[in-house]
Amino acid sequence: MTGADIISGILVLAGSALALTAAIGIVRFPDTLTRMHSATKPQTLGLLLVLAGATIRLRGNADVGMLILTGLFALITAPVIANRVGQLAYREHNYREDLLVGDEMREFAENPESGANGQD
Repeated sequence: MTGADIISGILVLAGSALALTAAIGIVRFPDTLTRMHSATKPQTLGLLLVLAGATIRLRGNADVGMLILTGLFALITAPVIANRVGQLAYREHNYREDLLVGDEMREFAENPESGANGQD
């Protein structure tokens, strides 16, 4: 077993552990906003670690490019999806107000025309 194989295995295990914690968070957290946080941050990092481990293991293979593209698409789409889900959950009042530290969406939700297109 080479050093690259050990590093690859550690990355895959760490990524799998993060994906597991994200799945547990989705089941355990009480509202949509906290579940969204669990679904995006550790899940994306876990996926990137697993892909990095696979890339190290497959070095020199033609499939490495596909793994890199997969990681890039996950990084591009996860924040956009989380933003849209968060906005929808807020509009549908599917959150617990006692868990909010600050409410930056309240002004926008009360008057959506004032800042929706950047026009006043």
